[in-house]
Amino acid sequence: MGKRPLQIVTALLALVPVLTGLITMLGVHDPLYASADIPALPVLDSNLRFFGGTWLGLGLAMLWLVPRIESQTVLFRVIWGAIFLGGIGRLLSILLVGAPPLPFIGFTALELIGAPLFVYWQHRVAIASRQ
Repeated sequence: MGKRPLQIVTALLALVPVLTGLITMLGVHDPLYASADIPALPVLDSNLRFFGGTWLGLGLAMLWLVPRIESQTVLFRVIWGAIFLGGIGRLLSILLVGAPPLPFIGFTALELIGAPLFVYWQHRVAIASRQ
């Protein structure tokens, strides 16, 4: 559980928000939403595109910190904290509205369980790099 494996996993996981952020910037024309026949409401389309851009930015920040992963503790924690809070939002949706398709259940597990594990892993790498 050293630095190089953390860098590789972080870079691979960063591709998820980069790619899905770009797709979500298509708004209600995003293939996921287009297939659901969601009406093109301006407020919904605007919010989807905004959150897609935010998600894209988060992924780019993850990629930026990869080379300096052992020293970017604050940014690493902020990113995973935001992802954890997103998982709380998904959990609330599951409880209040119903279960989404299976892949989104997996995302929720990664966000709620994986986030604290990644923060701990980076903490261990940061400590090891100072010794």
